[in-house]
Amino acid sequence: MSVLRSIVMAFSLFSRIPMPQVDWSEHNRRFMMAAFPAVGALIGACLWGWWQLSSLLGFGAILRAAGLTLIPLGITGGMHLDGLADVVDARSSYAEPAKRREILKDPHVGAFAVMGVCGYLITYLSLASEVNPRFLVSLICAPILSRCLSGYATITFKKASTDGMLAAEGSTSAAAAVRLVLLGVFGLTACIMVIRDGFVGAGAALAAEVELAWVKRTATREFGGMGGDLAGYYLQMAELLMLACIVIVGRLVAL
Repeated sequence: MSVLRSIVMAFSLFSRIPMPQVDWSEHNRRFMMAAFPAVGALIGACLWGWWQLSSLLGFGAILRAAGLTLIPLGITGGMHLDGLADVVDARSSYAEPAKRREILKDPHVGAFAVMGVCGYLITYLSLASEVNPRFLVSLICAPILSRCLSGYATITFKKASTDGMLAAEGSTSAAAAVRLVLLGVFGLTACIMVIRDGFVGAGAALAAEVELAWVKRTATREFGGMGGDLAGYYLQMAELLMLACIVIVGRLVAL
């Protein structure tokens, strides 16, 4: 029963999907991060549905790409994009790690955050308009991969602060089991992408791993450790890089 409660908590925290009320005790949420990829699976299913509807109604590439860009934001409420905005602001300050952590907590939005989010969305939409339907499987699997590794980073990497709910996830009694689940789902999903899309799927999965290594280094050197905003930043950047690989490697494969 606690597993089911953890799933409900994952969707309550990481999506805007209405969920039943549950007690947010440590016992109930110990498997919450293990259910994080399930949110990505829902997003992937919605992306697939939008692609099929766009094809059925004869939508153009821009309208189809707009849906691919906005559907994840609609389901998550933009919480991960908020993390990206905060990290862009903090990194643009070139301040000491302690000051950067203060900027992450600041509810105000800076100019660099606005420019960063706008640039991100424009780039994502542009790339989404170029996706080859042959590689749709990799596209719909990308939100699962990003959440597997974002959850893994949240649990495993050194924390910048002990404050906040996500900061305590690595110390729960089920942390080791959650890591195994996340890595197992990542491996299974990556295998599906490689089997179905070959070099395109392999390139996308590798891009997510490379971005994780870079974010770990950045989090340690510039913030003193990992946090919720950095996990959101990683998730968004990993999905952008995976999309870029799907488009660029897909073009090379099609030559």
